[in-house]
Amino acid sequence: MARWTRRSRPSARGRSTPRVIPIFFLDALYHKVREGGRVVNMATLVAVGVSASGVRSVLGVEVAAAGGDEGVHWLPFLRSLMARGLRGVRLVVSDAPHPGLVAATEATLLGAAWQRCRVHFTRNALGLVAKGAQGMVHSAIRRIFEQPDEASARAQLHRVVDGLQARFPRVADLLGSAETDLLAHFTFPAAHRRQIRGSNPQERLDKEIRRRTDVVGIFPTRTSLLRLVGMLLAEQDDEWAVGRAYFSAESMAQIDGPRPTEEVVPLLMAS
Repeated sequence: MARWTRRSRPSARGRSTPRVIPIFFLDALYHKVREGGRVVNMATLVAVGVSASGVRSVLGVEVAAAGGDEGVHWLPFLRSLMARGLRGVRLVVSDAPHPGLVAATEATLLGAAWQRCRVHFTRNALGLVAKGAQGMVHSAIRRIFEQPDEASARAQLHRVVDGLQARFPRVADLLGSAETDLLAHFTFPAAHRRQIRGSNPQERLDKEIRRRTDVVGIFPTRTSLLRLVGMLLAEQDDEWAVGRAYFSAESMAQIDGPRPTEEVVPLLMAS
């Protein structure tokens, strides 16, 4: 696998210092590469995070063979980021519940919730109903995300599920099974919710990558693909570093939970 990773700042002892990244976006793009005399699909895995100070940054990118269970690629990718100092992830945002991706995040990012992109979910739901009913179903789902807090959103989701059960049981079942993952963003500060309830911020980055990679079409090697995508991401990372913060430091401080720097002291029980 070809991998490019944004290194953490080294400490005085030469080790990477921890990077507290409460909000973590993961996505995969697909490109064609010549390998072994054939043109094959390659998965380009991209990780973007929002630091505790509210600054967005590119954390890493990896090119791996596509096909089969993507979890075999996501797991070592996430482990490499953890080894370089990734800590404190509270929310993982991705477009769809790929089993491999979900399993990899559960194995590495302990204590992190997962937010399923509401836009991709809505598209999936609308694909289960006739075109003439899509407007009504879309409006019903949208009202869930317009609620002011988690309790209201959860109650609205239950009302929508009950209302759709008779005519559109597949949509109702899909909503019911995705409740936790769709509403995870409501446990975060209100100032964050619009940006973290879906993968639109990541989609805009993906669109720019595709605009540049489509010019090439088929890459001669996976290294050449990684070199181009890595260069684009490094440029974006530099722009984010000097631009306006994605979230304010004050709003990031409102995210509850133990800090990753807290020492865990085992309780010794006397026999």
